[in-house]
Amino acid sequence: MKIATFNVNGVNGRLPRLLEWLQETGPDVACLQEIKTGDATFPAKALQDAGYGAIWHGQRSHHGVAILARNAVPAEVRRGLPGNADDLQARYLEADLHGLRIASVYLPNGNPVPSPNFDYKLAWFERLLGHAQALIASGLPVVLAGDFNVVPTNNDIYNAGSWRFDAVLQPETRALYQRLLAQGWVDSTRQLHPQQRIYTFWVNQPAYLRNAGFRMDFLLLSPALAPRLVASEVDAEHRGRDKPSDHAPVWIRLDA
Repeated sequence: MKIATFNVNGVNGRLPRLLEWLQETGPDVACLQEIKTGDATFPAKALQDAGYGAIWHGQRSHHGVAILARNAVPAEVRRGLPGNADDLQARYLEADLHGLRIASVYLPNGNPVPSPNFDYKLAWFERLLGHAQALIASGLPVVLAGDFNVVPTNNDIYNAGSWRFDAVLQPETRALYQRLLAQGWVDSTRQLHPQQRIYTFWVNQPAYLRNAGFRMDFLLLSPALAPRLVASEVDAEHRGRDKPSDHAPVWIRLDA
């Protein structure tokens, strides 16, 4: 089974690129982030015509997440994280599919530092930690897939010094990510490529051309699922196409 995550940076504006990627690579499941559209304007028909059922949690012009399934429709379990009923930002969607619990996750960016945005990022991450711990405790096979807006180590960015004031590199952000891994979650990319410099985001086209990137898009596996991991890669070439997202799709393959 092939499971992917892709921050599309606007699902309607990037729809040609998304459909192209789905056709060429054929993931069984694709978690999308930053769909940047309300629920009523999500391109469900175009995706259905391409062979993908979908659920989505939209928000006009900002944020938004979705889960696509080839020749199937995900069974929604939860939209939004527990812990703050007043938080209406569309950043989390969870579903059951193919015997797995799969979540599409879009953490807040948090810039500038310091600011209320950064405070919100840290608080949201704390809520994710609480829900993730409950998922671990359930014993279910779970995939947390998405744009986590954290660069875990200096090996995950081309030049940490140039971005040292950015929210994605702050010690607080990195510490929260390490706490997440300490629950037992397995970073699939690092499980199979422990030292390789791998990037999933490039801030602009010149940065992409010189491979000055960040690694911020992850597929985290629960302990029950990690032994099934057989491949983890980035479709970086898609970042270089016409009018692309600033992120590239990341995918894993699980054996039966």
